[in-house]
Amino acid sequence: MEDDALNKDEKQRKDSLKSAKDAANGDGGGGGGDSGDIVLKPKMTLVNGITVIVGSIIGSGIFVSPTGVLINTGSVNMSLIVWILSGLFSMVGAYCYAELGTMIKKSGADYAYIMETFGPFLAFIRLWIECMIVRPCSQAIVALTFSVYVLKPFFPECQPPEDAARLLAVCCILVLTFINCWDVKWATAVQDIFTYAKLLALFIIIGAGAYYLFQGNTEHFTFDNTKTEVTSLALSFYSGLFAYNGWNYLNFIIEELKDPVKNLPRAIAISCTLVTVVYVFTNVSFYTILSPEEVLGSEAVAVTFADRVFGMFAWTIPVFVALSTFGAVNGILLTSSRLFYAGACEGQMPEILTMIQIQRLTPTPAVLIMALLSMLYLTVSDIFALINYVGFATWLSIGAAVLCLPWLRWKQPKLNRPIKVNLIFPILYLIATVFVTVVPMIASPVETGYGCLMILSSIPVYFIFIAWRNKPKWFNRSMGGITQSLQKLMMVVRPKQK
Repeated sequence: MEDDALNKDEKQRKDSLKSAKDAANGDGGGGGGDSGDIVLKPKMTLVNGITVIVGSIIGSGIFVSPTGVLINTGSVNMSLIVWILSGLFSMVGAYCYAELGTMIKKSGADYAYIMETFGPFLAFIRLWIECMIVRPCSQAIVALTFSVYVLKPFFPECQPPEDAARLLAVCCILVLTFINCWDVKWATAVQDIFTYAKLLALFIIIGAGAYYLFQGNTEHFTFDNTKTEVTSLALSFYSGLFAYNGWNYLNFIIEELKDPVKNLPRAIAISCTLVTVVYVFTNVSFYTILSPEEVLGSEAVAVTFADRVFGMFAWTIPVFVALSTFGAVNGILLTSSRLFYAGACEGQMPEILTMIQIQRLTPTPAVLIMALLSMLYLTVSDIFALINYVGFATWLSIGAAVLCLPWLRWKQPKLNRPIKVNLIFPILYLIATVFVTVVPMIASPVETGYGCLMILSSIPVYFIFIAWRNKPKWFNRSMGGITQSLQKLMMVVRPKQK
């Protein structure tokens, strides 16, 4: 009897899927192509790809607090060297990702590469870290920064109320969730506009700095008080690399990029070079006006700089910071939802996350779950500590993805590789990754310990929900019913396999 009930449930589920597909095929407005296939469509151009990367990298960090590098280097000149080397390090990693992305053309980036190379267990650990902790926490923090800077002009003498800031952060996430659920073109248009806005703000700062630099304001550019401890230098790189985090985000949505073999490496090269140049010259501009002591004592370096330089127009900088962070929230949401989608396609996330909205052709369930997790983290008071705990794990897992490159060269030499990277680049990247992750682990063992516990929490989840195949029938039937109900609610179906 129980088997008959299961068969009936499965038949009903298939009928509902067929009905939804039929509706999509006859809709005419869904953009599903001549055959009405429900798939993620490649709608993103080279310019869209560049703005996704630039918009995801440049968030609030360069405007608000470049102090982390200065604290651990001790001098202005050494901090500029760290900014340059961090940019080069990111470029090398991005170059390696260009080969992996054009060889393994799947959404999910390093998750997909680790899955193909090392199998489902290590891939799930990477997925767990990124989906459940790093991405939603990062999005919550950036949304909160957006709200603080929107409210800042109304509270010039004090910090904005915490509850108001959190409520505005929720509104920011909800607006961008709607845009990402409605149309990929809308989401990329938002990314384009706000990327141009944040670059304009940075170019204004760079222009002002160049003026004062040519006036001879160079007294702060010295190696005085440079720290020589290896742990301090490693921590300074950690801060610098955090500011560059996001260079791999385009790989997460490669299935939606037009002509990825040509456009992916171009987008990576242009955006990483642009961000490195902008970051270095922005820091140079800060130090033409502000002393190291002023930078270390400022909670918002860009605002302090603006107060000294722009006078009555200083209010524009908090506005530009808000625009910058709004675009960064959109970039995180756009790419992170595709990571949930990629994990679900591999059977490592709930089935509903594999599904596409039949009219809008967007991964609506994955976008919604990312937004809900981010809003959940907005209720936690110490999100920043949480990000610090898993920061080293992020770079460790990116290092594991880069390790896929030489491993696949050895194990699968006949794979089609439109781009073939010289092996010296992944080797250098892996050596640098060991330095950037192991040394801070020695310097801050408590944070590392918490990070390891978060990573280890993925192991029981994997064995209970993924590896254990013979689950009770009542459990499978319940999950099937929930999935079917959510499908009807959101009008989503599984995409046609390519």
